[in-house]
Amino acid sequence: MTTSIERTWIAVCAAGAVPEWSGVAALLDGGVQVAIFRLPGGRWFALSNIDPVSGAAVLSRGIVGDAGGVPVVASPVYKERFDLRTGDCLDAEGVSGEVYRVRVTGGVVEVEDSP
Repeated sequence: MTTSIERTWIAVCAAGAVPEWSGVAALLDGGVQVAIFRLPGGRWFALSNIDPVSGAAVLSRGIVGDAGGVPVVASPVYKERFDLRTGDCLDAEGVSGEVYRVRVTGGVVEVEDSP
């Protein structure tokens, strides 16, 4: 028997409030911090805002870019780059952050409540 886990989408901000090539932080229930990133072409990504290397809640303030075709955010602390699609660190093997599903509905950015 399989059980399904019900997921909830949480509205966090207007899509227009997030400029392309940047991120914003959102606080979900239970104090969970999520970093939401907007890239050109309507591409949205969400990771835990906690930098897995430094432990600081800073990824939303990182530098968003491209590393050989991979969309990344570079932590503002030690500059490790994290793949926005998978959360994997490109600079430290075995290090990764949690990835959240994100969508835009009616001009509002929504994040799924758990990774």
